[in-house]
Amino acid sequence: MYIAMNRFKIQNGSEDAFEDVWKNRDSSLSEMKGFKEFHLLRGPVNEAEGYTLFASHTVWASHEDFVAWTKSENFRAAHRNGGSSKVHYLGHPQFEGFSVVEGA
Repeated sequence: MYIAMNRFKIQNGSEDAFEDVWKNRDSSLSEMKGFKEFHLLRGPVNEAEGYTLFASHTVWASHEDFVAWTKSENFRAAHRNGGSSKVHYLGHPQFEGFSVVEGA
């Protein structure tokens, strides 16, 4: 099993717009081989730096299934209009990938 996460620093005041982008997106993840589940996580507010931390979290049957998603037309379509919303990002998303340790 493989877990793929992206962390987003969203400028204070843009949280609802960011959540709306995810809630209203046309997702085709469920069509992809090996896709298990998706969650959008809202984390802590960093008042000093002016952002709220979010993470997208997908679970895949294998790392290979995740890589196939990143090379698919579905992936390109899902990310085509990534910068056209009214969300104010602080920097680029930070990717983190994890292989599940079986039996632990």
